[in-house]
Amino acid sequence: MKLFLLKLFTWWNGQTFGTQLWTWRFGELVGTDEQGNRYFRTKGRKIDPTLGFERRWVVYNGYAEATRVPPSWHGWLHHTVDVAPTEESYTPREWEKPHVPNMTGTPQAYRPSGSTLASGRRPKATGDYQPWTPGN
Repeated sequence: MKLFLLKLFTWWNGQTFGTQLWTWRFGELVGTDEQGNRYFRTKGRKIDPTLGFERRWVVYNGYAEATRVPPSWHGWLHHTVDVAPTEESYTPREWEKPHVPNMTGTPQAYRPSGSTLASGRRPKATGDYQPWTPGN
């Protein structure tokens, strides 16, 4: 029962019941990436009359976070390229890095030097700072 309610009301734990129903009825599987995310498009590559192009969507494996889509699939999802990575021999560029999850809001988040959260103590001003005083 708990899994049914989660599927019915939460979108961040994978697909909702509505997305599952839509995918079953109108979608065809195009491929899967290395993280287990599944990519779909409308059956028969039909053009959606309201959009003017075919619908493409992803069903995340686990927590739904957009940064989990690799660059090869990102281009296909956003209609930058017409051919899905499974339909061609896609080789990643040497400058493409592996996925790193979004760490914003966690203890592992990026903290630049000078941030009060970086080490707990902010370095002293070096003399190049002049505070503003009203009336001057």
